Amino acid sequence: MNIFQKIQAEGLQHQTRRHFLRDCATGLGSIYLATQGHALASGGGPLQLNHDSNSPLSPIAPSFTPKVKKIIYIHMIGAPSQFELFTHKPELVRLNGKNCPKEYLEGQRFAFIQGTPKILGPVYPMKKHGESGAFISDRMPHLAKHADDLCFIHSMQTDQLNHGPAQLMIQTGNPNLAHPSLRSCVTWELGYMNNNLPGFMVLLSGGRMPRVGKSLWGSGYLPSVYQGVQCRSSGDPILNAQNPKGVSPELRRKALDHLNAINQKSYEQIGDPETLTRIAQYEMAYRMQTSVPEIMDISKEPQHVHDLYGTEPGKESFANNCLLARKLIENDVRFVQLYDWGWDSHGSSKSEALNHGFKSKCQQTDKPVAALLTDLKQRGLLDDTLVIWGGEFGRTPMQENRNGGAGNFAGRDHNPNAFSIFMAGAGVKKGFAYGETDPLGYSVTKDPVHVRDFHATLLHLMGYDHNRLSYPFQGLNQKLTGVKQAEVKHGIFAYTM
Repeated sequence: MNIFQKIQAEGLQHQTRRHFLRDCATGLGSIYLATQGHALASGGGPLQLNHDSNSPLSPIAPSFTPKVKKIIYIHMIGAPSQFELFTHKPELVRLNGKNCPKEYLEGQRFAFIQGTPKILGPVYPMKKHGESGAFISDRMPHLAKHADDLCFIHSMQTDQLNHGPAQLMIQTGNPNLAHPSLRSCVTWELGYMNNNLPGFMVLLSGGRMPRVGKSLWGSGYLPSVYQGVQCRSSGDPILNAQNPKGVSPELRRKALDHLNAINQKSYEQIGDPETLTRIAQYEMAYRMQTSVPEIMDISKEPQHVHDLYGTEPGKESFANNCLLARKLIENDVRFVQLYDWGWDSHGSSKSEALNHGFKSKCQQTDKPVAALLTDLKQRGLLDDTLVIWGGEFGRTPMQENRNGGAGNFAGRDHNPNAFSIFMAGAGVKKGFAYGETDPLGYSVTKDPVHVRDFHATLLHLMGYDHNRLSYPFQGLNQKLTGVKQAEVKHGIFAYTM
């Protein structure tokens, strides 16, 4: 039995009676729900995922042929406004500056809006592009050239009104901490494609961490070996991964062998599954010492590539991260996550204004995203790679009126009822728009896609039935899509079942 089989098989066996009573707080209710989880799972019960005994992180054959093998997920932290980017609503132009109709306010919950706000028309114009006629803002001129490659979902929904829980919801499927990210689940499901690189790598830009920090790429209740590895686009790619001064690779190898022997002895005596995870992580770190620096070095890329992305080697930037994402995907990293902070546009300050800070964010990201799509397409990587772009929720059609009055800058409040994302690449339709909203873009009127549905759809694209895919934890078979019903949105697929 290999390391990761031991982790899964023995993780719950080494708990004491006290641990059991502590973790199973719901008692018989947990047992009942666990049985219901089995009963509800399609196809006769949960899937059992077992990695190759000779290579614990090797790829696992999915339930059915996957359309997507790799994913680049670009999360714009702060929730960009759909009305200034991709959602065309002429009614907003007509009603600009007028009081918001009462039917859009009654029974609704807002983060900051008070009283009767004014309708805010789009700050920037947008027009149709490509044969598909997709509406794209003039703030995204480079992306607009890819209109016929994009698959928009204009009917995204979430349960969460505030940034932290909403970020957790769209990244982990749960607004609470301690749940694994979608990418960790994918790594657990499909294993690694490159033995010298992690299956899940994270790149940050915008000068700040996401509001809930590293929880967005944590492994939650899965073994920690499946969590994301954060990399930097400047300096040492991974902190504390290099040998200290005076320590040779040979000496490091001997030291690691001795440490592994100690950890193995500890596991035999105590039985903590995380000890086995630690051994595997040390081994991966050793292999990464030679593979990561070369891959993360963008200075050797041809000048025309730097011109395409707008990259500057040695600096930390969103453009650099987009180029790194291509390089990582090219080297068979299964999931690359980009986070770009600074998209919160309340209008409470210049940096959070649609006519100032938002404009700057568009300038920083438009060209690199378009370059990434161009580069992937030219190299044939979009054939099995899916690119996802979006935030954690949408924005209101009303001007935010914090403290009862409009601010000095244009801004919009949070809106979980409707927002837009786009995808491009493997498995999804090109030049396509899915879902519709009301005349003001506040609520979904056709083909709603809840975050749970979105996750179920992504898992399907990767070859798994979300109803059968679960992980045993605290007496329950935990699903990424949670206990509520989730629906695979076949309407966005570029193929038929």
